[in-house]
Amino acid sequence: MKAKLEKKLYGLIHALEEIQAEAQAFEERYEIQLRGVHPDQYKCALNLLHYLALRQHDVSELQGDLGALGLSRLGRAEPHVLASVHAILHALRSLQGNETKLRKSPVTIKQGRKIIRKRTNALLGKKLKGSTVRIMVTLPSEAADDYSLIRDMMSAGMNCARINCAHDGPAAWARMVANIERGRKATGRGCKIFMDLSGPKIRTGAHAPGPRVTTIKPAKDINGRIVAPEKVTLVPEEPPDAERSDALPRPLPDNGVIPISADVFRRIAPGDQISLIDTRGEPTRLEIGKVDAWTARALCASDAHLETGLPISLEDGSGKIRAKGVVGRLPAKEQALLLRVGDTLLIHKDPRPGEPARAGEAGEPSVPAHVSCVFPEVLDDVRVGEPLILDDGKIHGVIREVGPDGALVEITQAKPKGTKLKADKGINLPESSLQIFGLTPKDREDLRFVAAHADGVNISFVKHPDDVEDLMDAMEAVGGESLGLILKIETRQGFQQLPGILLAAMEWPLVGVMIARGDLAIEVGWTHLAQVQEEILRVCEAAHVPVVWATQVLEGLAKHGLPTRAEISDVAMAKRAECVMLNKGPYIGETIRMLDTILKSMQAYQRKNAILSPALTLENPDPEEVGRSVGERLGRYRRS
Repeated sequence: MKAKLEKKLYGLIHALEEIQAEAQAFEERYEIQLRGVHPDQYKCALNLLHYLALRQHDVSELQGDLGALGLSRLGRAEPHVLASVHAILHALRSLQGNETKLRKSPVTIKQGRKIIRKRTNALLGKKLKGSTVRIMVTLPSEAADDYSLIRDMMSAGMNCARINCAHDGPAAWARMVANIERGRKATGRGCKIFMDLSGPKIRTGAHAPGPRVTTIKPAKDINGRIVAPEKVTLVPEEPPDAERSDALPRPLPDNGVIPISADVFRRIAPGDQISLIDTRGEPTRLEIGKVDAWTARALCASDAHLETGLPISLEDGSGKIRAKGVVGRLPAKEQALLLRVGDTLLIHKDPRPGEPARAGEAGEPSVPAHVSCVFPEVLDDVRVGEPLILDDGKIHGVIREVGPDGALVEITQAKPKGTKLKADKGINLPESSLQIFGLTPKDREDLRFVAAHADGVNISFVKHPDDVEDLMDAMEAVGGESLGLILKIETRQGFQQLPGILLAAMEWPLVGVMIARGDLAIEVGWTHLAQVQEEILRVCEAAHVPVVWATQVLEGLAKHGLPTRAEISDVAMAKRAECVMLNKGPYIGETIRMLDTILKSMQAYQRKNAILSPALTLENPDPEEVGRSVGERLGRYRRS
């Protein structure tokens, strides 16, 4: 028995010494990269390399053997790899009877945890009382002009505000920043400001405009009877007084706004009616209410379908026609391409508007649906047989032909009756080796504002270390040396390149990673997302890099006021990150509070990937009651 134990100990020591040697080899292999990292990041970069060395091989069997001896299984070694290896070696040699001095490590177990806490505080701000996880919230456009919204979100627990540069503009962003500063003073709480650069998001281009039509639909009961008229707003197609055109309240909402001939509008008075025959041949009347210089409010008590140029008549209360005209230029309806399984879609380089498929002329083949690509150069990088995914995974296809003008895609997955593809929807090419890198011209322009007003920048679609180098150069060029940097990992290529991306980013003093699970799930496949996010969490912990857990966290609650059970479990998993990001929604205040409560309640059970064991909150069984129950069962058994 003793000989068997000694053999086991020898084998374990040999395996761990090989891991030590591999770690040293990685240090030598990446010596040049280590020279370039920021001084504050040097130990972090070393520990990352040691972790990569540890994970070069499957150590599951080694972990099982260590656990059988009651030793650490290296399951929580990420922030202090060599310290954990040295501690286990020391214990194994002690079991052999060899008392050796514990070897020093670049990062001790205590230092590993401390470094992550320090970096998180610097990047994301100090934690709120009772929780170690920060809460980042995407600001809606309303936050530019509604200070109370910002104040309430901060009071609910928002630590970091996220401004998406893909929406609004510098004027609105500046008002958001001012409201955050005002909220800091009012609540006495810190709130970091992060701004998202859009990055090279590959999207579909514009579609050809649809018909200029609109519909009026009054409210109906369950039996289809109209219970209340629909409110509409009439406006003159052209301002009646060109010198006073700035007084016209523009822009008006498209929904329920109907332009009419200016000469008809000039004659409108309260109590009048607009009569017309709609596009279905149905008579329709609009009852005029309040009228001012630029708008006339009206009520319609029937369904109506209107189009540009439809004749209208203005009648007084007695039915006398006072003026005739037409419905003015309505906004064009957004056209969508209906795609079914087996259909063909042409994605082309030239920016001509997309159109649905149409039948060919006599003797000619039909013309497939087509749409342009916002970054046409990516079509040079695709190959036949590669998958192409549209609109956040709603439509899947396979590239069947590639030519100088674009790619022909066969639709392989859509809804049974087809799925509509609108303009400006995402294109994912998970298996294509795309050569599109770096910042877009818009990103570079937005970065000037970010450097002047924000605490950090989030960069989207990081795929390669060169992307990080490009961003750091751009940040230095606009005086953004003090900015924190959060890398959004949302492509397969970005995930696969993560170690190199992190080593490149460690030239910067403050770095974080966002697991952007929306595009990432599409890129790596739904079945692999859990594995991928687990590896990102572990690699980032080894690098002492704070992680932001993002995409659809408590989305049901934020948008509809009620979370799903799966969302609650997702938040428990998110506890392993340093920050959780919420998207905007009408119930965002309630969502922040619930998130904060769940994170605090889970704090006693998990720290990063370490499972903790607080005292159970369950009641211990009553010995007398259990004994009586067992006795009764035994009595029944004997009688039978």
